[in-house]
Formats: sequence, C-alpha cells, structure tokens
Amino acid sequence: MHSEARQMHLGAFLYYVGHHLAAWRHPGAKSNGIMDLKFYKELAQTAERGKFDMIFLADNVVVPNDTAVSYTASVKPEPITLLSALSAVTEYIGLAATVTTTYTEPYHIARMFASLDHLSGGRAAWNVVTSAYSTEAYNFSKEKHPDHGLRYQRAKEYIDVVKSLWDSWEDDALVIDKESGIFADSSKIHAIDYEGEFFSVRGPLNVSRTPQGRPVIIQAGSSGAGKELAAQTAEVIFTAQQTREEAEAFYSSVKKQLIQYGRSADEVKIMPGVFPIIGSTLKEAKEKEAYLQELVHPMAGVGLLSDLMDHDLSVYPLDGPLPEFAETNGGKSRFDLLVNLAKKENLTIRELSLRIAGARGHRTLVGTPEMIADQLEEWFVNGAADGFNIMPPYLPGGLDEFVNTVIPVLQQRGLFRTEYAGRMLRDHLGLAKPQNKFSKSAVL
Repeated sequence: MHSEARQMHLGAFLYYVGHHLAAWRHPGAKSNGIMDLKFYKELAQTAERGKFDMIFLADNVVVPNDTAVSYTASVKPEPITLLSALSAVTEYIGLAATVTTTYTEPYHIARMFASLDHLSGGRAAWNVVTSAYSTEAYNFSKEKHPDHGLRYQRAKEYIDVVKSLWDSWEDDALVIDKESGIFADSSKIHAIDYEGEFFSVRGPLNVSRTPQGRPVIIQAGSSGAGKELAAQTAEVIFTAQQTREEAEAFYSSVKKQLIQYGRSADEVKIMPGVFPIIGSTLKEAKEKEAYLQELVHPMAGVGLLSDLMDHDLSVYPLDGPLPEFAETNGGKSRFDLLVNLAKKENLTIRELSLRIAGARGHRTLVGTPEMIADQLEEWFVNGAADGFNIMPPYLPGGLDEFVNTVIPVLQQRGLFRTEYAGRMLRDHLGLAKPQNKFSKSAVL
C-alpha cells in the first residue's frame, strides 16, 4: 500500500504566538507581534523555506471565558484577511483558514475563498468547522447554540452551496475580448437555484472559476458526525489522536467510509496534529517542556479546560477530580478525549489542564530531531497518517527549530519533499482539480 515514492504532507499550524498555553510568556515568543503582519510574514516565509504544504490558521468568533481571557493569549487577526496579505509575500505555500458554517452565510464565504484562491495563484483552503463554543451564539443575535447534530446538517448543506457557487462559472466563461466587446460567455455562467432546509441561494457567484477549480476543503471534526461530513466532503482531515493504535483505527475507518460515497482513499489526506518539543538531546528537550509547564498559570489551565469542555470548571476544586458531565453541545470529540484521559489516568483538574496545556489533546513529541522524525515516520509508514499538522510550542522559535532540524532529517530519509512540484496547494497535496458540475463533460 505504501510505495517508496510516497511522501508525507505537512501543515504549519500557526496559533497565537505558539500552541503551548503559556507560549506568550516564553522569553523567545514575539508576544507583541500577535497583531503584526511582519510577525506572520516571517512565519509564513519560514514555513515556505521548509517546503510545508500549507500554513493553517484556527479561528473562532468569541473571546474565551473570563478565566481564560485573563491569563491566556486571546486576540488574533481574522484569518482570511491575514492570509490575503501573506499571499503577497509568499509564492508556493498553501493558505488555509478556518471559518465556521454556524455563524456565516455561504455566499460570503464562497466569495472570500474564491478571491483568496485567485489572489494567491491557487493556494487557498477552507477548514470547515461548526463552532465548538456555545458562547459564539451570543455574538450573532442567537439565544442558544444550535445542537451538535443540527450544526453538522447545516454544515453539509452549506458546503454543497459553496461548492455549487464555486462551480457557477465554468473554466472558460471569461472571454474578455476587447475587439468584440464580449466580456463573458453567459451560457457558461450558471444560477445554482439552491433550495434546501437551511439555505436558499440563487447565484451565480460574482467571482470567476478559481485557479484550483475550487479551494481545497479541510475538515477538523473527529466525532461520528464530523467523520461522516469529512468522508462526504473533505479533501484533508485534521484530527487529534494520542496513540498510533487510535490513529490507525481512525485512518482506516475514514478511508473505508470514503468508498460509501464513491471516493478513493487518495482523495482525502489525513493529518493528525503533532506538538513537537525539540532539543539537541532528550534531556534538553525535556527541560524545555518542563520550563513551558512552569509558566502555566493555574487559572489559565482551568480556563482552557472550561472552553474545550464547554463547562465552567472554575467553580470546582483545582485538585479535585473532573466532575461528571452528561454531555456537551460543544466539540464532542475533544470533550470525549479529555473525559477519557482524566478517567484513564485518574487526573485532577489541575493535572488534566497541565497534560493538555501544550497540545490541547493532540500528540506531544519530546526529543531530538531524529527522535521526532522517527515517530512521525512510524505513524506515516504504518497507516496512521498521510502527514501531520505541526503545532510549534512557541513562535517563531518552535517553527524555526522544526524547519532547521527535523525537516532535513525527513528529507534525507526521502519522506518529505526537497522542492515544490507545483505552485498550487492541490499540487502539493496530490489532489486532482475538481470537475465543474455545470460543464457539459461533467458526469451526470
């Protein structure tokens, strides 16, 4: 199944000034640059130097709870705006932005991502999420966050609308013939006339067909509903997996689900999140990890856990057990992961918060560049991943270290590219340009 030519895909997951909860307190973190374009330009160009497939920006549309906002980094630029700026100072690297389907409209999002794909020369990707934080509802004239299942039903319909809008101009619809005075061929521009349970959208889009045909669609949910949506619609899946066994089971399950929707295994790339702490020796790497952990304010950990679990934990004893919660209407896969971790290892709230202070439920790797590369290779060659979303502990240093020390090891082993094979994100990921559903050659 795995040929020698197969190479892993890597995303550079840029998150505030680093993924560790206390990253902003690290002396090497450029915490004052969190809203500064120069800071992100440096990061994007470093990731491109490392030949990453893409940079990836997470997002939500709410300030964290009062506990978290006091002790953790909690402001960041709107991702499409930022990536539009970064498209002008990079040439190859993919540009992936998270945008919720719960509190936006399809026409807006189709238009913004199509524009980004044009402006970047075919490097845009949309990470589809359904808003895990129930408090987001209050910023959009809602009294209640929609139920988990309903959010995913809406998301499926939302993606259908967006893809139809991206297809509403055929590839050769733009004529721009100055002699004849014809700007576009109206027979190749289509109203989508979409009528569904959640949306009614006439179309067409007022942006022409994009260089990639459509921006790449990423999905980051690992719940049952999330996996189902991903199997139907996603081209890349970001997921949180703690062990190789769990990762292999998830990988196998999703790849099998693809067949139900007439899709091949190669049409979707699965990229678990990885939080690497790199040292010249294992001892040095462990010291770096311990130093970051020492920077965590206890209430910062409680605030993070409260947001991830969609329950206020600040009212419970810090050194007591995690309370029993029947369920959550937030992010179900992360909720389940945290509950299971606390039970399995008998962790207090404080201990659990420190366990997830770095990777927030993703996998932590601590060691030398060779040790990190060994563990990535083990998952990659054993059917647990097609690549990884790399989560630097603090920025810019954590990304610099990975690019300068781990990537050369992966390249020497033939596991990662030494040069980009093309200019578009679909080229990096090995994804075909989608057929326009309105074209006469489309399979009906």
